[in-house]
Amino acid sequence: MSTLSDLVFAQGIATEADVEWLHRVAGDGQLLADLSFADIVMWVPTSDDSFVAVAHTRPGGSATLFYRDIVGERIRPQWQAQVREAFHASDIIDSSSPEWFEETPTRVRAVPIVRKAEGSSSVLGVLTRHTNLGDVRAPSRQQITFNECADDIFRMISNGDFPDLSAPTGPRRGAPRAADGLIRLDVDGVVTFASPNALSAFNRVGFADELEGESLAEVTSRILPASRDTDESLPVVVTGRAPWRTDIEARGVTVSLRAIPLRDRGHRTGAIVLCRDVTELRHQEQELLTKDATIREIHHRVKNNLQTVASLLRIQARRTKSEEARESLTQAMQRVAAIAVVHDTLSEGLSQNVDFDQVFDRVLRLVAEVAAAPNTLAHTHSVGKFGVLPSEYATPLALALTELVTNAVEHGLKGQEGKVEIIAERDDEKLLVRVRDTGSGLPEGTVGRGLGTQIVRTLIQGELSGSIEWHTLGGASADGDAAADGEPAASGTEVVIDIPLRWIKR
Repeated sequence: MSTLSDLVFAQGIATEADVEWLHRVAGDGQLLADLSFADIVMWVPTSDDSFVAVAHTRPGGSATLFYRDIVGERIRPQWQAQVREAFHASDIIDSSSPEWFEETPTRVRAVPIVRKAEGSSSVLGVLTRHTNLGDVRAPSRQQITFNECADDIFRMISNGDFPDLSAPTGPRRGAPRAADGLIRLDVDGVVTFASPNALSAFNRVGFADELEGESLAEVTSRILPASRDTDESLPVVVTGRAPWRTDIEARGVTVSLRAIPLRDRGHRTGAIVLCRDVTELRHQEQELLTKDATIREIHHRVKNNLQTVASLLRIQARRTKSEEARESLTQAMQRVAAIAVVHDTLSEGLSQNVDFDQVFDRVLRLVAEVAAAPNTLAHTHSVGKFGVLPSEYATPLALALTELVTNAVEHGLKGQEGKVEIIAERDDEKLLVRVRDTGSGLPEGTVGRGLGTQIVRTLIQGELSGSIEWHTLGGASADGDAAADGEPAASGTEVVIDIPLRWIKR
């Protein structure tokens, strides 16, 4: 399915700032749907004076009219005149009589989406509210108040007063919705309505009386312990003066608050405060933070232990008289150090994913410094991007590339000056890595059977479910295939690694 941005830009009549405004409005589509007890659809104009749906939100507390997704569809003829009038007149237009939609009586309201910028305003699209009249019953006081709040926000949208760009973007986990608890304030911050769920939330934090008629700021100040540091944004939230969010904590209970100031052509008339008991969610978040900190500490300690092992191997290699033993210990030290680099990267962040480009840059410097044989001058560099990989991919890949680059420097370029190039190509399906050197190529086109080659095959084919091939550039491949006719003869070896990424969660 196309995103809102894709659908809007496809019409060719919007700027980045316009799309950001539409995203802000669509972000509160669920709030509008829940307050209106109706479906909310966002329409933007097309080049042929029609409209296309770019967002749709169904109500949480009543039946939806649209059981099939209408995003991406062009507007139906029965709504087009009303929506076009609201768009061109920049005014809210209500249907004059009930309309029928798939054998259900409905009432439609069209609200222009106005954006103010640099002293002028423009209409970006239209919101339509589709109320199901087939489920009509005597409205409760809560339903009446919810509808009044929705009308206030619709009016603000049509005047360009909503959304407020100073409001924080990206709702926190557990952000309150209308059904979780709604409090309406007048211009002085006095509660004129509190839903049962809102009253229950405040009862749980220690307020035992009725909220209506009370100043929400005073109620909150009485609830909060004097010894606890409070969020500096709390006063503007509980008075409804700014579109901010905060939490209040008392008696082991945490209630999340979100304020939505109500304005009439720029003048503040009151506010809506949404509230939700998020005690369990905050406990879960704290547990996750604690676990993340523990995991990072484990990675840090593993890195330290591995570096200690690498140092011991380096010391042992220096004291070993046998050239073969010294080389084996040095290679073991490189392998341990490569794993330590991955754990060091994991210890620095909250995610168990790593930016492998940063990891490989460090590994490449380590290999180039340690692996160079006497009279060998190796120039190593990488091309392309590996991207972010989970740790279960990063560790075996770092080890495999350590072996390949080491082999290229020690054996491919032995006793000469040359270049080792690592080329990474990645798409949604696979990661393709080529390691090339300008050395003498594979002896007689055959792949060695040493420990390094066995390690690489095990890591790539066994742990990463990938494939690996060796080629002599310009000559025979590892399987004995000759170079194609007409291709220039070139010296060196190329190793091609193909790793499927289908198991990575995006």
